[in-house]
Amino acid sequence: MKVLLSGNEAIARGAYEYGCVFAAAYPGTPSTEILENISQYKEIKCQWSPNEKVATEVAIGASFAGGRALCAMKHVGVNVAADPLMTLSYIGVKGGFIIVSADDPGMHSSQNEQDNRNYAKFAKIPLLEPSDSQEAKDFVGYGFEISEKFDTPVLIRLTTRTSHGKGIVELGDRKEVKVKGFERDFTKYVALPMNARKRRFVVEEREKRLKEYVEKCELNRIEEGKGNIGFITSGISYVHLKEVLPDAPILKLGMPYPLPIEKIKNFVKRFDKVIVVEELDPFLEEQIKAHGIEVYGKEFFPEIGEFSPEVVRNGLYKAGVLKEENKVEVKEKAIPRPPVFCPGCPHLGIFYALKRARAKIVTGDIGCYTLAAIKPFEIMDTCVCMGASIGNAIGMEKVLGSGKGIAAVIGDSTFVHSGITGLIEAVYNKSTITIVISDNSITAMTGGQPDVRTGFNCEGEETKRMDFKELAEAIGVEHVYVVNPINMDDTFKIVKRELEADHLSLIISQAPCVLYPQKVKREKFYVELENCTGCALCSKIGCQAIYRTEEKTEKGHYKWDIDVALCTGCGLCIQLCKFDAIRPISRKGE
Repeated sequence: MKVLLSGNEAIARGAYEYGCVFAAAYPGTPSTEILENISQYKEIKCQWSPNEKVATEVAIGASFAGGRALCAMKHVGVNVAADPLMTLSYIGVKGGFIIVSADDPGMHSSQNEQDNRNYAKFAKIPLLEPSDSQEAKDFVGYGFEISEKFDTPVLIRLTTRTSHGKGIVELGDRKEVKVKGFERDFTKYVALPMNARKRRFVVEEREKRLKEYVEKCELNRIEEGKGNIGFITSGISYVHLKEVLPDAPILKLGMPYPLPIEKIKNFVKRFDKVIVVEELDPFLEEQIKAHGIEVYGKEFFPEIGEFSPEVVRNGLYKAGVLKEENKVEVKEKAIPRPPVFCPGCPHLGIFYALKRARAKIVTGDIGCYTLAAIKPFEIMDTCVCMGASIGNAIGMEKVLGSGKGIAAVIGDSTFVHSGITGLIEAVYNKSTITIVISDNSITAMTGGQPDVRTGFNCEGEETKRMDFKELAEAIGVEHVYVVNPINMDDTFKIVKRELEADHLSLIISQAPCVLYPQKVKREKFYVELENCTGCALCSKIGCQAIYRTEEKTEKGHYKWDIDVALCTGCGLCIQLCKFDAIRPISRKGE
């Protein structure tokens, strides 16, 4: 049976078909849909974890117990997971273990575009890089087999294009793999220095065997073609190259680490010139050149940004492979659309309060609320990584001499991910900043995945809800306030007071997301244009349902209206209007 699947869906299908029994992840674009789709297969126990480190650790535990396990994350998540991953390389596995890194060339939804192929070399573990959805599914099977054969974790690297692009996939039946159970082995599983020193030699011996394996591995294949110029490529770059030069001779590396050096040498000597086509870092090119093999690559192709057929085509023009007279200019027709808050988003209320209270510095974090850095608020001053807002604010306070006027804003999922330790730091080192948890009780930015505030897990089962107020008080925060950001006056008063106070404060801005777990249903608002004075106060909250009309007042001010189709009935705007222009729909016609 053949079906159309995205790369993420295909990874999930591969986990099912090849006997995976446990999967964990933390949501992050472009990887999110992997666990969402795995959760549909009831043969696999799965869970969202507080962060990628924990997801990796629980998957490691499942592997130690003898089951095939998978954990998935976006590329920056591997930074968080690197601590257990690096040591797992020494320890090895029992049940097959796969870590999926979904990289984001072009930074469509990320703060950097790091090339996580480097993690395979860094950790000395095998790397598999599928080019399409069929390979994404198949490579999960290869990954588990390689993992168990060589006693190693395996990294499968996707990119945004392979994660979200769709292709035809041949489905198979599930292969049941016996769970072996845990067996105590002090020298293997307990990474004390005395054991780790011995396992270090095991890693080197394993890499030697892997280097022999890749020379014959069917994942690395030569595709014969026309011409005296050959190409070496992997991943999505292979697809782009094939689109531009369908008849080119290609060495396609489905397992680009360890590199099959002998196969590469034999391929290169057949051609006048060999060009390496790879996105981002010269990962393949540098290693090939380090073995004294002459190839070309980054002379013609950029190290920055996502590849496309046009990027590859332009590189081939530079290389002289394609003729300039055949060059086709491709112009973008899409109109740029900046990201915006949803109408009625509870983040609007808290950022309006921070701006009105004249916060001096607002350190930010990763989430929907990062949009406060751009218009209309333009109030978020930093964004580094998950959980950094609190630490950044503390550091600023220490240098500037006071925490007054400094606010750190972090979402509920991000706070659990890596903000709790920052709060502990603030208490322990006597910080006087104001910390705001913008708590909408869902992981909204990545599509509404549950978190510890939601009350149910990824399989829909009811579970405990974390109480941030109780947690903070247990840590030692003395000034904790829960506010509803939809109530603008009360929220403003508390925000202003705490920004001016000389103590550590935690404000929990608590209101549900307007979209998840289901879209809110409230009475909507409209504008009685006869009453509108054009003061534009309602526009200051940045709600996308509010827009400026072409109609003017007698004084020449533009009037403002509400798109009822977009309005979610939050009521923020009506609290700002002093002229009875904004009214509930039920009052229409009065």
